[in-house]
Amino acid sequence: MTVQTTTTPTYQVTDPATGEVMETFPFATDEEVEQALADASTAFATWKATPIEERAAIVKRVADLFAERAEELGVIILEEMGKRLSSGSGEAEFCKDIFDYYADQGPALLASTDLPGHEGKAKIQRLPIGPVLGIMPWNYPYYQVARFVGPNLVAGNPVLLKHAENCPRSAAAIAKIMDDAGVPKGVYTNLYATHEQVASMIADPRVRAVSLTGSERAGTAVAEAAGRNLKKVVLELGGSDPYIILDTDDVETAVDTAWATRMENMGQACNSNKRMIVMDRVYDDFVASLVKRAGEMVPRKGQDDGDAAYSPMASRKAAEGLRAQVQDAVDKGAVLHVGGELADGAGAFYSPAVLTGVTPEMRAYREELFGPVAVVYKVSSDQEAVELANVVDYGLGGAVFSGDEDRARAVAEQLDVGMANVNTPAGEGADVPFGGTKRSGFGRELGPLGIDEFLNKRLFYVER
Repeated sequence: MTVQTTTTPTYQVTDPATGEVMETFPFATDEEVEQALADASTAFATWKATPIEERAAIVKRVADLFAERAEELGVIILEEMGKRLSSGSGEAEFCKDIFDYYADQGPALLASTDLPGHEGKAKIQRLPIGPVLGIMPWNYPYYQVARFVGPNLVAGNPVLLKHAENCPRSAAAIAKIMDDAGVPKGVYTNLYATHEQVASMIADPRVRAVSLTGSERAGTAVAEAAGRNLKKVVLELGGSDPYIILDTDDVETAVDTAWATRMENMGQACNSNKRMIVMDRVYDDFVASLVKRAGEMVPRKGQDDGDAAYSPMASRKAAEGLRAQVQDAVDKGAVLHVGGELADGAGAFYSPAVLTGVTPEMRAYREELFGPVAVVYKVSSDQEAVELANVVDYGLGGAVFSGDEDRARAVAEQLDVGMANVNTPAGEGADVPFGGTKRSGFGRELGPLGIDEFLNKRLFYVER
């Protein structure tokens, strides 16, 4: 997921609708970072020895508090990064599902298993490894944290959490939930860390692994530091997911689904349908219907939650970057059918856009457009659709739609991605693994694979 890191003097809340700085938070001191590392190291000894049923019960309480506080949590991220209120509260409620899943299923997922052919003598144990560092993004301030923290708390790994610089209030709200749920001191610590402090934590032997959701640039830096210090790392980076329409008997319904998917979180989602690849027999009607929907949208006012209202992007800088990508395409011959206008002033309202005619020399062809722009391509064969889908360096997810399921499955089987979907934008759920391939990163979160990343899968062998 491409998530830009802000470079501010402090952690701060900036209203993306106006550009107004609403509150600032100081960076952690080096002494606070050292204390957090010491506390996590000390807590590991007792947390890993705590019966898993007790760990799960605390995580279950975390889940309940996310649900109980969903509305207030939604207001916080409305102000921090512009998410519409219903989406923000819905995100908090989904966090309950994630924490519940690991609380309920964790004991079974972490149970030792016999090694086939060596029953009674050899088994694989799934044990915690120690304190883990999470570096989290702004686009889903609660959900991204939940899918990292939930499995690690149940597994017995203390968590050090560095959130995005523009999400200090949501970071504090999560830390309060952990405290109120009874998470012991040192088992979860929120740090308003600097980039230099993050590097020092990765190098510190008390930190055993690191997970980052963010940009390729951030992922490269974290992976380099982790590799240099022999640390396990999970990366969830950029995406430019193909969304292939092979055929449809109902163009309007197909467009409704495609547009709603693209506009989720103002297009600031890692697995959004950033490249719509449409068969020529459907293409003209599909584009016309997309243009109509985009043209009907108006800027959101206050807490307006109507479907026709679009939110600001997370920051003026992000909106300006998207505008530059679109302008590059237009300058080189692409057609901007509607939208693509950045509002005057310091706010981050960027009108939803539809772009066609994108070709390989344009930035939009290979770069991720992390915002409300639907890029539509016309193809004339299933093989052409596959080739176009796989041409980019990303490999997060992809979706294929057709009235002929066998045809859609055959195309989806050829997608070079971590998540291939047939006749749905994405398979989703706390129990459904999430992650990509190529430059979209490596490792998995959620589901049974999510709890498996930061474990010592120890062989325990008894000769008899």
